[in-house]
Amino acid sequence: MSRHALWWLVAVPLLPLALPLALHTRRTALRLPVAQGEPSGIAAAHLPGEPLRLLLIGESTVAGVGVAHFDQSLASCLAAAMAERLGRPVRWRACGENGITAPQAQERLLPRLLAESADLALLVFGVNDTTHLTASKRWLQSLAGMADALGERGCRVAFSAVPPLQHFSALPWLLRQLMGWRASLLDRELRGLAQRLDAPHCALDLPFEAHYLAEDGYHPSALGYRRWAEGLAERVTPLRQYPL
Repeated sequence: MSRHALWWLVAVPLLPLALPLALHTRRTALRLPVAQGEPSGIAAAHLPGEPLRLLLIGESTVAGVGVAHFDQSLASCLAAAMAERLGRPVRWRACGENGITAPQAQERLLPRLLAESADLALLVFGVNDTTHLTASKRWLQSLAGMADALGERGCRVAFSAVPPLQHFSALPWLLRQLMGWRASLLDRELRGLAQRLDAPHCALDLPFEAHYLAEDGYHPSALGYRRWAEGLAERVTPLRQYPL
């Protein structure tokens, strides 16, 4: 029996309990807006050298939900951390959408980005694919399709790990357990895909404590995004010396 089949075997009998909890959570959860400002910028513009071009594609965390302005977002923080490590400027762009899944992003977000050039693209997905019950095969096909399309244009691709939903305090206990388990299954497959593509799989280095989370208990705070970005920078910067 596959791991996903086992998850469904456990989850289906719990639906009479889990479904009302999910509907109640959806109705009552605090909904934060996306970040304000331009979803692009340049970090460490004073440094010498041609800027490294960084692209983030993903869900609400790429759209900056949890902070007021894109200057505090994951993309901006990652650009700053990478610039410090590389000793050169990093030009960043964030292309994210609240609530989007990987298949939807492949259809809606990717086409508008392929005309642009980037040195590194970080794909940040998993929460919505977990909660929307995206089929695992479709999940992998969408991520692989985006990675292949970007790679054909000379862009190195990295994947951010699927967040551990069992630590999301906004969810009731039962949903945390079920969704956390499913998130781990998707992340296991993501690690396999990254290995096959020789791409980094970047663990989520974020303590799920109150001051690292936004007030909704679901998204990172400004401090959380900065901590997450620092961990990502450690994983994507040393892997290959990016050309000047």
